[in-house]
Amino acid sequence: MSAPYPRCGLQDFRPNATAEMKDPIVHNDPTVFVLDADRAACEAAKVVARQLHLHAEVYHGASDFFDACDPRRPGCVLVDVLMPGLEGTGAVERLSEKGICLPVVLLAARPQVSAAVRAIKAGAIQYLGKPWESEELADAIQEALVWDADNRRRLAYCAKVRRRLARLSAGERQVLQLLVDGQSNKGIAAELRVSVRTVEVRRARLMKKMRTQSLAELVRATVTVCGCLGDAQALAEKLG
Repeated sequence: MSAPYPRCGLQDFRPNATAEMKDPIVHNDPTVFVLDADRAACEAAKVVARQLHLHAEVYHGASDFFDACDPRRPGCVLVDVLMPGLEGTGAVERLSEKGICLPVVLLAARPQVSAAVRAIKAGAIQYLGKPWESEELADAIQEALVWDADNRRRLAYCAKVRRRLARLSAGERQVLQLLVDGQSNKGIAAELRVSVRTVEVRRARLMKKMRTQSLAELVRATVTVCGCLGDAQALAEKLG
């Protein structure tokens, strides 16, 4: 018998372990956070935000932004590549380290193609030269806000699935792990040394708790939350 759930990390979703986890989303209007020591650039960015009917907040230092930022607030971050504490294309990583997963638009007074490529690879939404065209910045902000909304929906979905996983019994998690691995009821019964009927009962209960209507839906939900790779992902795709 193999060790229970070593691959997906389903042991992390014990009953009551994450049952009280809140959805990582706050329902309010998005904010454009401007991090730039250049006051003229900040004012220009605020004008563009107002044209988009968006609220903008300006910070002239990274530490001030970190102190004030609530990661649950939707929006995007405009960051000058020379901002102390967030220099260069590593701004996305440093924000993430602070628990801030807002999309980032990098601004550079002396833009370089190589730097732009590194920025996009690092996860920035856009890399714009200064001074920018208002339409150019507006497009970047709108693209960033679409990304942020999509990401928050994904995080909310994952939080919901995690709460459901936390309600599964140890036996149900074992069955789920093996289902994700592509095993049949008969194979799971042999692996766990229980009857096929026991597997069927556990499977029915976990499907109900997970609120999934099909095996494909169950696998996709588990893969999304646990980050399973390889065979589990291929199975989810095969099941449609």
